[in-house]
Amino acid sequence: MGILVQKFGGTSVASVEKMNEVCNIIEQYKEKGSDLVIVVSAMGRKGEPYATDTLINLCTNVNKKTKKRELDLIMSCGEIISGTILSSMLEARGIPSIFLTGLQAGIITTKVYSNSKIKEINPTRIHRELDEGKVVVIAGFQGGTEDGEVTTLGRGGSDTSAVAIGKALGSETVQIYTDVDGIMTADPRIEPSARILDYCDYEEVFQMAEKGAKVIHPRAVELAKNGEIVLEIKNTLNPTCKGTRIGLTRGIISDYEDFQPRFMTSVAHKDNIAQVKVKSSEELFSKILNEMEEKHINLDMINFFTEEKAFALEQNNISAVEEILQKYYVKYEIRKHCAKVTLIGSKVTETPGVIAKVVRVLSKAGITLLQSSDSYTCLTCLVKEEDMIETVHAIHNEFAD
Repeated sequence: MGILVQKFGGTSVASVEKMNEVCNIIEQYKEKGSDLVIVVSAMGRKGEPYATDTLINLCTNVNKKTKKRELDLIMSCGEIISGTILSSMLEARGIPSIFLTGLQAGIITTKVYSNSKIKEINPTRIHRELDEGKVVVIAGFQGGTEDGEVTTLGRGGSDTSAVAIGKALGSETVQIYTDVDGIMTADPRIEPSARILDYCDYEEVFQMAEKGAKVIHPRAVELAKNGEIVLEIKNTLNPTCKGTRIGLTRGIISDYEDFQPRFMTSVAHKDNIAQVKVKSSEELFSKILNEMEEKHINLDMINFFTEEKAFALEQNNISAVEEILQKYYVKYEIRKHCAKVTLIGSKVTETPGVIAKVVRVLSKAGITLLQSSDSYTCLTCLVKEEDMIETVHAIHNEFAD
């Protein structure tokens, strides 16, 4: 049946009670004859005893300048704790299991603490344990260098670990278990009419993650696409729900008898955005852009006009941007407390009248459109942060099937 990789996020392993649900899922797949590799996140979320942020605070509370090497070591403990407990619970049920750290599992990374990239995975140890009939539980979010230094993979690291391991093992499918039934057409916490998507193309999900939807990290999606791995987003507490399948559309739509082409995939949103307008020549603005690139400042929604250039960026980059702009003595204006709301779909910008509809529904709702940008699969609107939720409602209701 091949090797199935299952990843369980922090909310799925937040307590022994929830880990029992995880064990139930693993047991069911084991009974079907699957070889299982389980990738785990740290237990719970911010504020809980063994969550990653809690572990970091143990160091930074005694030394605000704790070295990144030591922070990686203590961060790696979160997944070690959850993985060891889960493996022990499986053993207690009579299911042979072993827990491996990232290094023990053969995950070799670059030596960039707190944001390493996976260089290669040597799956020899994983295969050996599987051949002995064990469920292999692996710490997500971590790996190590050739010389044995422990490293962590940054935001979304456990998703990335799971997909990279799946690719190394030749898995056709990687299941990502979380606390929702699948990917939805909008965040259900702010859009009550949001519905679950049966399937998504890699590119659609990549755009959703990039534009603020908290579904799966873009790096994991890119790895899955390169390895032609189908991702399944499922709910730990509702495992019988089909969830959302992610792959090449042409490869997965054959599984759906009632398949109908859709226009809108989702509406994503991201707050804490600032808009910057700069008056300068193109030559001078090119120099400004070069400096921003050197300082790893990500810009979005760049619009060029004859005398003015406009772009959006995350608010935590404002100080660094102002420093560069002041260096070149250009006139600029910064508007804080903005938000991006993005309409995502397979043919958004090649369909006539989309931007006109968006402008019309926002105007009707009394929302000022500050700026817009588009690509083949999405149209992004910059609005005031106070208008973000209403903008999501307006666009979702206009384009929902």
